[in-house]
Amino acid sequence: MTPSIPPSPPSGTPTGPSAMPGGPVEQAKTDLAGRLNLTAEEVTLVSSEEVTWRDSSLGCPEPGMHYAQVLTEGSRIILAAAGNQYQYHAGAGRPPFLCANPQPPVGR
Repeated sequence: MTPSIPPSPPSGTPTGPSAMPGGPVEQAKTDLAGRLNLTAEEVTLVSSEEVTWRDSSLGCPEPGMHYAQVLTEGSRIILAAAGNQYQYHAGAGRPPFLCANPQPPVGR
C-alpha cells in the first residue's frame, strides 16, 4: 500500500533547491521532513540510484499531461519515515521531487 502523500509545507516555508543545501539526497530528506513535521535525522535513506526514465515524466506521470517520449537520465531516491517509504525522482535538470504515483525506470 502506498502511503498518502503529505502536503507541501505551509506557505511561507522556504522550499525548492535554493532553500535546501546539500546534494539530492539531503534535499529530498529535508523536503520530506518538512512535509511530515519531522527532523531530517528522523528520515532515513533506503536507496539512491541513477536511473533512466521511460519519458520526460521522470517516472511520475500526472493524469491528463503529455510527456516527451524520450529516455531521460535521472535518479530515484527512496526514503523511509514514520513507518512508510517515499519515492523522490529527479532528472533533466529538475531537483528531486516527491512522486505520488511512482513508475519504474527502464529495466526494472
